Amino acid sequence: MKNRKLGPFQVSEIGLGCMNLSHAYGEPVSAEQAERVLLTALDQGVTFFDTAALYGFGSNETLVGKVLKSHRQKFTLASKCGMTGVDVNGDGKLVRVIDGRPETIRKTCEDALKRLQTDVIDLYYLHRWDKKVPIEDSVGALSDLVRQGKIQSIGLSEVSASTLRKAHAVHPITAVQTEYSLWTRNPEIAVLKACDEMGITFVAFSPVARGFLCGPLNIESLDAKDIRQSMPRFTAENYAANFKLFAPYQALANEAECSPAQLALAWLLLKAPHIIPIPGTTSVSHLKDDLGASDVKLSTDLIAQLDGLINEKTVQGNRYNAQANSEVDTEIF
Repeated sequence: MKNRKLGPFQVSEIGLGCMNLSHAYGEPVSAEQAERVLLTALDQGVTFFDTAALYGFGSNETLVGKVLKSHRQKFTLASKCGMTGVDVNGDGKLVRVIDGRPETIRKTCEDALKRLQTDVIDLYYLHRWDKKVPIEDSVGALSDLVRQGKIQSIGLSEVSASTLRKAHAVHPITAVQTEYSLWTRNPEIAVLKACDEMGITFVAFSPVARGFLCGPLNIESLDAKDIRQSMPRFTAENYAANFKLFAPYQALANEAECSPAQLALAWLLLKAPHIIPIPGTTSVSHLKDDLGASDVKLSTDLIAQLDGLINEKTVQGNRYNAQANSEVDTEIF
């Protein structure tokens, strides 16, 4: 596996997003299956693992900590604060809450260190900018954690170039994490360029378009807890329109002699050297397929065909519903 620069770290050019193992795409897989995926990733040369306090309301951090603690020196660990589960009604049922107050960030970090069974988190993101709290205050709290040696570097997720610059003025930002793939091009408006100018790594989550760029999906059989149930692009009408793009996309994958997922990841890797995709999966076979993208070569002509086929103008439906859109700061077309 080839490496890319992530602030002070050198990490595998494809990382692993660990969310799928505990959160967002239906019922979590078994502990045994999750362990197989994590250890296989490590064995295959992945040295960048991404989790968050939100994922499974802490259970994903607990999983990563338990499985990978004995291998801690072999990889760069990223997690996130600012969006967690809170028992707001006192009934024991956790509700997702965005909270970027300094005291909450400090508490979330302390809890994360325990769950991850580590003394330091290498890259700690603000998962969402809490718009009730100045970004300077939240980043200030994260910079305190750097000085205390509890985290090594700071990241932001789903922020605009303007917010990024404000944050970077308070403390150097190592990485910005935002959804980016052929069918979600928002970072191309301003954030990718801003990251390049400031020497910040761009971490692309959902790089295979939440499974759309892997193959046909039976959207009628999605689990009730699957996050895609609330995403406009996966309504019956929009998905049917978008799926018309898949046959010509598959043809381009065939031309490149790779799988559809590998084509999506290779496209990202070739976009810029400061981009690191972090696909997630619950399957060892899918994991190995994803990692094979490192060896895929794409011609200039094929890349141009890809860009013309799937982009913000050819995809039908917003990536998020109105509620989720209100929670992010990313520029929109």
